[in-house]
Amino acid sequence: MAVAIRLSRGGNKRRPYYRIVVADTRSARDGKYLEQIGTYNPLLAKDDANRVNLNEDRARYWLGVGAQATDRVARFLDAAGIKERAARNNPKKAEPGEKAKERVEERAAKAAAAEEAAKAAEEEAKAPAAEEVTEEVAAEAPAEEAAAEEASAEEAPAAEATEEQAEG
Repeated sequence: MAVAIRLSRGGNKRRPYYRIVVADTRSARDGKYLEQIGTYNPLLAKDDANRVNLNEDRARYWLGVGAQATDRVARFLDAAGIKERAARNNPKKAEPGEKAKERVEERAAKAAAAEEAAKAAEEEAKAPAAEEVTEEVAAEAPAEEAAAEEASAEEAPAAEATEEQAEG
């Protein structure tokens, strides 16, 4: 028979209260157990003395007989100095999942597209200003050409008159 030291849940909805029990591994979580060796109240402050109550003598006995503690109970036993628990290292613990990574990539792509659209809009905003300048220049150009033609037309009769005087 495999024996485990584990938590058995009690209390109401949203008001959990746990018994630290020694039970057969095949029995239900909240079902039949061999012995209750302590309690755990997660609603109390972490520094409260009544948060975890543990009968150390009985815990040592059951560990000596071969009972295996669950991870949470092993933490309690380590804090009480009964059984050392090796520290675990999980470097991927804070790493986001695949879906979260995909969402980040989609947001980045949307942000890049929005940035490109903003640059294009700025360029378009500058382009009409440049077109207006060219239109103004184009409007001034015919006026300048017309003025130049008038000036050349005035100079042409004068040039003809000077040519006639030179011939005459």
